[in-house]
Amino acid sequence: MPVARRVLTTVLAALLALASPVSPASPASADPLQPAFAQLAGTVPATIGIAYAPVGQNGVVTLGALQNGVAWSTIKVPLAIAAIHANRPNAQDLAARAVTASDNDAAEKLWSELGPAPQAAQQVQAVLRAFGDTGTAVESRRLRPEFSAFGQTQWPLGRQAVFAAHLPCLAAGAPVYSLMRNTVTSQRWGLAGLSVPSKGGWGPGPGGGYLVRQFGIVRSPHGDLAVAMAAEPNDGSFDSGVAALNQMTQWLSANAAALPGGRCAG
Repeated sequence: MPVARRVLTTVLAALLALASPVSPASPASADPLQPAFAQLAGTVPATIGIAYAPVGQNGVVTLGALQNGVAWSTIKVPLAIAAIHANRPNAQDLAARAVTASDNDAAEKLWSELGPAPQAAQQVQAVLRAFGDTGTAVESRRLRPEFSAFGQTQWPLGRQAVFAAHLPCLAAGAPVYSLMRNTVTSQRWGLAGLSVPSKGGWGPGPGGGYLVRQFGIVRSPHGDLAVAMAAEPNDGSFDSGVAALNQMTQWLSANAAALPGGRCAG
């Protein structure tokens, strides 16, 4: 077996071994807060959606019409975990730039260090599996030449919330989870405005309108809660997408008492 193939096989096996304590996600269910979120959605000039799962658990709630879309820079979190786990050169420094400042060049370097695109995609996908996302397929093809392959991964909010719910609980994610607390000032909107671990992503669709999304871990009276949310603003602008995420964050804070929570086992 070629050396590169042996390295890839070893890394994938190690990452997938981490998944043993993580059961498949429970199906999305209705939630008592659904009417309140529908009321919010009626006031926001955007198509919006949110998903949340208690930390350490797999049960996920999804609210709102927007529940899927390309990952954009949110995929830099599992990418950084894969590169650090594989001991790629300068992975820690590149991960810091990719996660805290959403540096695209740093993320592309991390991706290239994981080998040819299909192998890189397999390694990032192995991270998703290890952290409870059992269905998302990481994109290895550059579907739009001006954007990264991995950034065009279709990542449903429900699966992203489950991934985030296990992020604080597995040692392999600790270095990157720590970086998520240090978002640069210009990107401290939405969940990041609460000074919690988070990562945003944004970009224009083929028609030019922006998708703005973010995930993170927030505190509720009942424990910690993984949240993923997204917005497609009616006017298509990035700023309006950020404003929509700010409104969803305010909604979370206002309804904190009714939100579930959890904690890592052990």
